[in-house]
Parts: sequence; C-alpha cells; structure tokens
Amino acid sequence: MKVFVAGAGGLIGARLVDALLAAGHRVRVAGRDAHALRQRWPACSAVAVDYAHDHAPETWAARVRGCDAVVNAVGIFLESGVQTFESIHVRAPAALFAACVTTRVARVVQVSALGATDDAPGEFLRSKSRADQALLALPLTATVVRPSLVYGTHGASTRAFLALAALPRTPLPDGGRQRVQPVDLDDVTGAILRLLEMSSPPRIIDATGPRCLTLRDYIGALRAGLRLRPARTLALPPGAGAALRWLLPRQLATFADAEAMRLLARDNCAASAPMRALLGRKLRDPTTFVRSETAVHLRRAARQVWLLPALRISIGVVWLASAAMSFGFFPRAQSLALLVDVGVPPAIALPALYAAASLDLVLGLLVLFAPRGRRGYGVQVLLILAYTLVISLRLPAFWLHPFGPVLKNLPMLVALGLLAADEERWTT
Repeated sequence: MKVFVAGAGGLIGARLVDALLAAGHRVRVAGRDAHALRQRWPACSAVAVDYAHDHAPETWAARVRGCDAVVNAVGIFLESGVQTFESIHVRAPAALFAACVTTRVARVVQVSALGATDDAPGEFLRSKSRADQALLALPLTATVVRPSLVYGTHGASTRAFLALAALPRTPLPDGGRQRVQPVDLDDVTGAILRLLEMSSPPRIIDATGPRCLTLRDYIGALRAGLRLRPARTLALPPGAGAALRWLLPRQLATFADAEAMRLLARDNCAASAPMRALLGRKLRDPTTFVRSETAVHLRRAARQVWLLPALRISIGVVWLASAAMSFGFFPRAQSLALLVDVGVPPAIALPALYAAASLDLVLGLLVLFAPRGRRGYGVQVLLILAYTLVISLRLPAFWLHPFGPVLKNLPMLVALGLLAADEERWTT
C-alpha cells in the first residue's frame, strides 16, 4: 500500500516510516523540511508542509491523492509563535482529514495522546481531543491511537527522563508519586502498522506499556538500565516548576513548564490488554527499555545534559568574577602594578584595567545569557592565549607560582573547546 505520513520528521513518524519501508510499503513523507526528508529516505517522495498555515482541505488533497492510507503523527508539546495547539493539532489535521474524504483515502490513523478529552487538564490534550472527534465524525475507516509516555532515545521526553535518571539524587515534583504507563516506541509504531494492515481496525486504542508505575519507579528503571546504582529522590514542592525553568538545562526546562506539570499531576494509565492483543506479543517492559548495547552511550549522553551546562555556567562565573576583581574587589594599586610590569604605560594603566574588566564582563554575560552559537567561545580562547603569551614573556615567574594561575588556563582552554564543539553540533 502507499501511505502518507504527516509529521515524518518526528519521533513516532520517523520510526513509522522505517517500519513501513521494512514491511514493503511505499511511503510519501511530509514535514516542514522536505529536503531533509528526501535525504533521510531517498526512496520516498517528500512534501513540504506548513502545519501552522495549511488549513485548507484542497491544499492537502493534492498531497494525499493516490495514497491508500494516511497517518497523522504531527504534534507539539509547547506553543511558540504561530505554532499553536489550535493550528497544529486541530485546524491542520481537520483539513487533512477532510481531504481524505474527497480523495477517497481508504484508511486514516490519527496519533493522539492518552487522556485526550474535552475536559483534560491542559490545552495540549484538549486540542488533541478536538482533532480526534473531527476525524471520527467523518465517513472514513479511521483509528485514533492514544500513546502514553513514549520511550524513544531520540525523543525529547526520553532524553529528559534519562538525564534525570543519571543524577545522583533525582529531583521530582511531589517525590515522583505520579502514575505513568510508559510504552516503547517500537510497540507504538508496530501497533500503527498493524492497524493499517488489518481489515477491521478499532476506532480508538490506547497505546500503553505493560504496567502502570510511579514516575519515581520509572526513573529508577531507567537508572538501572543505565547501569547506575539506585538513587534517592528529592521531592520538589508544588509550584517549583517556575523556578526550575531558570535552573534546568535547556533539554529539561520544557518539562518544568506549567503544561507539563499539569499532565504529570494526573494518572496516565490505561488497560494494556488491547495493545498486547493487537500486536500479538508481549509489550516491552520499562526495565528493558535501555538496551544493554546502548547503555554506556546513553549514560554519557544523559550526564552531558547536566555537565555541559554546568561547565558553561562555571566559565561564565569565572569571567564575571575576573571583571569584579578588576573593577575594585582586588586592590587597584596591585592591579595597576601588574599592568605596568607587563609593559602597559602608567599613564594608560587605569583605562586599560577598566577596558579589560569590561571585556571580561561582556564575555561572562555572553556565556551565561547569549543564544546558542553567539557565546563567543573563539574570542575567549584567543583572549586567554593572548593573556598567557603576555604573562609568559613579561611575568614568566607566574608559571612557577604554587597556586598555578597560568597553568589553570590549560583546562580552561580544553573546556572552551568542548563547549564550542557542542555549539557546532547544535548549529550545523
């Protein structure tokens, strides 16, 4: 069969495309970056889609015409600008589903979310519910798949939970007593593939894992999979999410959002028997989510979520502290004497001191607050090398100082190199 997959660049959509191709189906992939989709799946035709604005059925009709089935795996977790729940979760899917009627698409699968109802706590779930109802009201052979918390190593939520699991003490709202029923990504995509192929699919199915457990126990299972010893849980008080967003690394801040806190506050469980019957096999248990062959890699990646931001913050603090020392916390006379010793004329020593302090201040602020890719790591490396060269030529005794003030530049340079490499990884 020929299947149209909307949201092919996402976690579930991408794995589903791979599964469809492996099963011998033809696939038309749709996403915001058609070029990237063509590069990833050269055998597939690719369509560029703007989910925030493509709300006319006729726009979608040309895209799905000739396809036997359509899967909508589009979704956002947080709103940003024109990327709203109403536009992405409701209006674009409704236009897609209407186009499926006019083009006589035989089968439609909508990827929703467990707990999506009109009275759910949060617009994320409520918007998903509106799209589900729009689909089920149409004269189509359609199924709404409602996954619970999906484990997939490329997923943002999975990376966040692995990062939490890698901490020596895990901070969790309400001590992690919330109940979740995580499901493996391969089980979800396997279920969707089965729904596309079966003659009489159910109208709604909850895609859940084999058992319901507390969030604390889920984090513990991931930690065991990472080959780490059990860790204590740090119970966070109610309302801690707002403060956490300022402290957590970027990869985790999303999950301290008020919307995420509302979703976690309710039980997120459902019967797993329908999923087990659909797949005809056992569901993967959370204790086996982390494959043994990937445990070391995932453990390192999880720790980097914390270590790299901590490294960046420490370097920013070094620059700010250096600026504060030069602006007056260190005796000004001694600072001026050092400048004269390295060859700065006494007449301009004070302006030179304040200029250097101002540069340190700017660099510290850039490191701490500038967007990714604009933090000036190359400038910092050049400045440290320049300082080291001047000191080596004019004050070589500092190399032999028992506190090692110049030797400390070596790990500083290595740290800046690591952070610059991480910036390049995210910006290329």
